[in-house]
Amino acid sequence: MSDTNARLAEIVNSNDVVLFMKGTPLFPQCGFSSRAVAILERLGVPFEGVDVLQDMEIRQGIKAFSDWPTIPQLYVKGEFVGGSDIMMEMYEAGELQQLVADAGIAPQG
Repeated sequence: MSDTNARLAEIVNSNDVVLFMKGTPLFPQCGFSSRAVAILERLGVPFEGVDVLQDMEIRQGIKAFSDWPTIPQLYVKGEFVGGSDIMMEMYEAGELQQLVADAGIAPQG
């Protein structure tokens, strides 16, 4: 396993919900990342935002790690969920809420 993959595995496995994104949760740097943050904020779950713009190894490595070509990328309990379009579809269908609940992640009030 490469150093980058080891770093990615550590990030993904040490946080219940991780969003690899462009920018930060407070200052998303693209519309897709902004939408992904908004969805997670509506769910009310705590999540770790990882700014891929700050680290080119992470930016390129996450695409190979997940076998998914675009950013943002959402992981829940170590499992890749998808990008912002998939997040939106799942949220609108109630599936993302169910996924988070099934993972035992409680919304924060």
